[in-house]
Amino acid sequence: MEVIISALGLLFQAEVLLAMLGASIFGLAVGAIPGLTASMAVSMLVPLTFFMSPLVAISMIVAVSAMAITSGDIPAALIRIPGTPASAAYVEDSYQMTLQGKAGLVLGTSLVTSAIGGIFGTLCLIFFAPALAEFALNFSAFEFFWLCLLGLSCAILVSSGPVLKGVLSVLIGLLLALVGLDPVAGQSRFTFGSTDMLGGLGLVPVLVGMFALPELIRFAINPLPRLIDNVTANTKHVFKGLFKALWPHRVGIMQGNVVGTAIGALPGAGSDVAAYVSYAISKKFSKTPERFGKGHLEGVAAAGAANNSSVGGSWIPSMVFGIPGDSLSAIVIGVLLMKGLTPGPTIFTKQPELTTAILLSFILANLMLLPLGWLAIKSSARLLTLHRGLLMPLIMMVCMVGAFAITNSVFAIVVMLLAGLLGFWMEENDIPTSPAILAFVLGPMVESNFLNGMLIARGDFAQFFARPIAATLGVLICMIWLVPLGVMLYRKYRAASRS
Repeated sequence: MEVIISALGLLFQAEVLLAMLGASIFGLAVGAIPGLTASMAVSMLVPLTFFMSPLVAISMIVAVSAMAITSGDIPAALIRIPGTPASAAYVEDSYQMTLQGKAGLVLGTSLVTSAIGGIFGTLCLIFFAPALAEFALNFSAFEFFWLCLLGLSCAILVSSGPVLKGVLSVLIGLLLALVGLDPVAGQSRFTFGSTDMLGGLGLVPVLVGMFALPELIRFAINPLPRLIDNVTANTKHVFKGLFKALWPHRVGIMQGNVVGTAIGALPGAGSDVAAYVSYAISKKFSKTPERFGKGHLEGVAAAGAANNSSVGGSWIPSMVFGIPGDSLSAIVIGVLLMKGLTPGPTIFTKQPELTTAILLSFILANLMLLPLGWLAIKSSARLLTLHRGLLMPLIMMVCMVGAFAITNSVFAIVVMLLAGLLGFWMEENDIPTSPAILAFVLGPMVESNFLNGMLIARGDFAQFFARPIAATLGVLICMIWLVPLGVMLYRKYRAASRS
């Protein structure tokens, strides 16, 4: 108890609170700009941490990461352009609800479930960090291969159209992911002699292109005066009736919290994978799966909770073992080391007050998310009152800046434009784009873990089933693929026998 009181005294200092407030506003602004990810927002603040105390520096990073991931939902709902990769999982539902006049409801849902998920992930970090980190360390290349393959299966589940079109979308994403260097041998593939393509196409240019440019192309074909009518009025009461709307989905929100924290604790996963997996699970066990992708709140609530709970989960291996859970926590480890703090089990015993204050800053940041997020929603909604002739070029400029900022290369803008044309073609032919994005993210992870596993096993694929966790995941994946196929064949057999 004395440690908690001392930690609260450290946290509630004017210097810490002002730094968190400024970082929160900065995170909300960066996350709402398509192409500028939470990782970029955190990395932009790192130079400022050189002149700050450890608590102020880490508290700023905590605030920025929580705000940026959540504010990515704002452009996803208002203009169908995910601000961060984590928002891409449920962008279709968010945007369709906005078109139905429910912008306030969907944005309020994203805001509240993100805060709940962030607090849940923090509580797991506080109480279960050593146990969860020890479990995460049991994952080798075999387990990660099956886990990523599970994510690819989820990519097909999140598609709202026919299964075959979902599979085609996944294959397109995997093909795009093959561009660049082989992750093990270093052999170039599909680069056509271009040095710019050796590093791959880049997630942000492909993501922004496939979601943003189709809207801009449609506007060029059919230039309506306004994007969405009365969206400002629809966001007037963000929290009105929210509890009543979310209560039927309380199980899905808890599922998102658990899935997000568990996936976040696995090194290399991240909030985008957590959001996709949680959305897929929610759709799989929903009583109304046919409504997903058409403006259904259930998937938004579950995935919104997962993306922020994964932030707390990713800090579990970082704080306990010094192993980054994602790119955000990798930056945090660097800042801790720079401040003379070595992540690991001893950090909880040598400096308990400071460590507890850092953990409490997670809860404070997620509480600050509610009022500051409300202000961000109100401000962003006013942008849609602009004439589309002014708004669309502004969106195009922001997308180009976001793509260019990743690599400081014009090549990223070219990739974004080509990805936009591909995304427009896919949407015009009713091929979902979300599975392609998830496949693009998971493709390199599947390949590298498979190749590393085969090297470890010396070519014996049976070793992928030799470990308990790997065997469990492998059997689960086989059931996901084979059971629906068996049911389909059985139904065809019964129909043929009856006729």
